[in-house]
Amino acid sequence: MNSELINQLNAQMGANGLPYTIPIHPNLVHLTLGLFIIGILFDIVGVLFPFEKWVFKFLAISVERANLFDVGWYNMLASCVITFFTVAAGFYEMLLATPSADVKSAWGMQAMETMLWHGVGGVFLLALILIMTVWRGWQRFVWSQDADKQVQWSYLFTGMAVMLIMYVHGTLGAQMAAEFGVHNTADSLLRMGQDLNTVLK
Repeated sequence: MNSELINQLNAQMGANGLPYTIPIHPNLVHLTLGLFIIGILFDIVGVLFPFEKWVFKFLAISVERANLFDVGWYNMLASCVITFFTVAAGFYEMLLATPSADVKSAWGMQAMETMLWHGVGGVFLLALILIMTVWRGWQRFVWSQDADKQVQWSYLFTGMAVMLIMYVHGTLGAQMAAEFGVHNTADSLLRMGQDLNTVLK
């Protein structure tokens, strides 16, 4: 009975090993990254605004410091919300993964080990982004109520450190697709002996 159910489920999977054409997790990952990085960068620009004011004036760009901090806050908040969906989609797609067992990554890890570290890292990053969002909210609504500068340097340096962790974590995700062929349509088709020029027209 179980083997029949598994065969039925496998029949519904596409060439990428998923029940839908395009993996959701990688797309949400880039949304998480973009929102987080933009949030930190706009806060950095906001903090340095007194030194940059002449550049905006020279370019005839009407910018107020508070607007830069608004972008920083709303992007950080959006990054936090999206990351819950990013992690959920990642775990769902990881459960459906059938990676090559006889391949090692550039970092010398096998597929299951890489997936484990990537999964744990995803939850860790979600926690970090949640903490950063709460910290950012506290600075916006409590710490800087009467201050012109809305964020602290310690927050910005922490944000840059989180970006470095994102880079390492993202490399593990890239290895899963490129080196182990996880939900990689072209890789799966080649392993099945299919002609890419015929199938992917």
